[in-house]
Amino acid sequence: MEAAIRTFINSKRLALVGVSRGGKKFGNMAHKELKARGYQTFIVHPQAAELGGERCYPNLAALSGKVDGVWICVPPKQATEVLREAVAAGMRNIWLQQGSESPEVLKLARELGLSPISGKCILMYAPPVGSFHKFHHFFARLFGKL
Repeated sequence: MEAAIRTFINSKRLALVGVSRGGKKFGNMAHKELKARGYQTFIVHPQAAELGGERCYPNLAALSGKVDGVWICVPPKQATEVLREAVAAGMRNIWLQQGSESPEVLKLARELGLSPISGKCILMYAPPVGSFHKFHHFFARLFGKL
């Protein structure tokens, strides 16, 4: 497993950007799964004070010093702003969930001196890997893509 992925999944205090008020987006499912896997999560949402009974933070600066990594699951146009916010808050351990990255986002990340994890689903790596992700995990390892 790539060292950056290992570092990220071993970080147990994560800021999550992309949890929605409607509760039906992938960010909501990932939030629930990561909590169930023992991660301490901090939801970053610019408009919500709380979601599902959990406190939300308006931006990453409000979390400076409280988190080990930032998981991003928003459209690429929003992801560029989140990357800038992360760097301004001193956060460098970044995971761009599939769908958040684009050539422009990855270019900006390099310009900001970041090496985010991208093109991979966190639920295939954050232990314990279960459900259909376990199946995907097996084949990724089998074909040397893990």
